[in-house]
Amino acid sequence: MTRVLVVLNSPTSSMGRLEQLLPEAGLDPFLTPGSELPETLDGFAGVVLLGGGFMPDDDVDHPFLARERRLTTEALEAGLPLLGLCLGGQLLAHVTGGVVTARSGETERGMCPLTVLPAAADDRVFGDLPGVPDGPLWMIENHADSVTTLPPSATLLVSSGVCPIQAFRVGEAAWGLQFHPEARPERVATWDEAALSEQGINRAALAEAALVHATENEAQSRALVRAWSDVVHETAK
Repeated sequence: MTRVLVVLNSPTSSMGRLEQLLPEAGLDPFLTPGSELPETLDGFAGVVLLGGGFMPDDDVDHPFLARERRLTTEALEAGLPLLGLCLGGQLLAHVTGGVVTARSGETERGMCPLTVLPAAADDRVFGDLPGVPDGPLWMIENHADSVTTLPPSATLLVSSGVCPIQAFRVGEAAWGLQFHPEARPERVATWDEAALSEQGINRAALAEAALVHATENEAQSRALVRAWSDVVHETAK
């Protein structure tokens, strides 16, 4: 099995579907807390950066982020496939010259419809997802911070009316996503009810709405992870 590093930025995050989907695609995920990151990517064929509720340069409260940014740069320079999810995507944007804004006003919670752009037609991860471009990409979102300026060298692949920068590619093998293909819709029912209530959001209603498009979300998430895994295998040859 081809080994990939999976970075756990927050103890409240999880691999979710990736725990099943990566091994099904022939990858061996090595889940590592941010505080235990390796010095280099030697021995890894790819990198997945999971989410977290803080900024990618919040080094005071999360000192491991400096090493995570260095490893991201190492992956980019070596051409190792990288998949950044939510905070992970923001970190990729940060190290490649984009702008990440705290509490940007582009807040999204729950299941959201996203638009796969024409630029993604020949993309190795987003070019052949089920149900698009004829219909939306249905993904779980849970963020208040967002990428507000695309990195200069990036290609925008997915957008929405609420948050324009939903997914982008840097180079040929690094993808940053604002959404969570690893998150199953059922997870919404476990989110912090009090915190959601303070934002004027009813958790029960949010959880119920997330299940409406669960079938599309499952199929599209599986296809996305499989496509990225294929890139890892192709690069490792």
